[in-house]
Amino acid sequence: MSSHQHTDGVAADRAAIADIVRTFFAAFTSGPDSAARLDALRAAFLPEAVIIRTCGGEPAVYDLDSFIAPRQALLSGGTLVDFREWELSGHTEMFGDIAQHFCGYAKAGVQDGKPFTARGMKTLQFIRTSAGWRISAAAWDDERDGLRIEPDAPRPAY
Repeated sequence: MSSHQHTDGVAADRAAIADIVRTFFAAFTSGPDSAARLDALRAAFLPEAVIIRTCGGEPAVYDLDSFIAPRQALLSGGTLVDFREWELSGHTEMFGDIAQHFCGYAKAGVQDGKPFTARGMKTLQFIRTSAGWRISAAAWDDERDGLRIEPDAPRPAY
């Protein structure tokens, strides 16, 4: 393989992973089409993926169904409105058929009539499959007393 072909392949891989990261964050938006966005999220994961929320307590470990089902109910149930999550900054590291995306993120919405905002960090692990890149694991932790995102948090690199 020439270095040009290798460079093109890496650029295509980075673009594919960046698309999945965008799909991941877009899924967490309330309102119309939330079910379609969560279906797109489901397709971005391996069926056997592991998802973990830490956030200062005992980690909550989910499989894909136990992660998506309550979020679908929350995003479409009407108690959480004007909600969205978005990436603040991040970077992707790749080696062969594995990759990792580490990023800061923010979220905002109105739950039970009360506006809120929060920030945290997420890590997404990827593997290359015959169907393309898929998320094999995800984990996140949110800011809280004594834990803040540093100003030099990861910057976009894709």
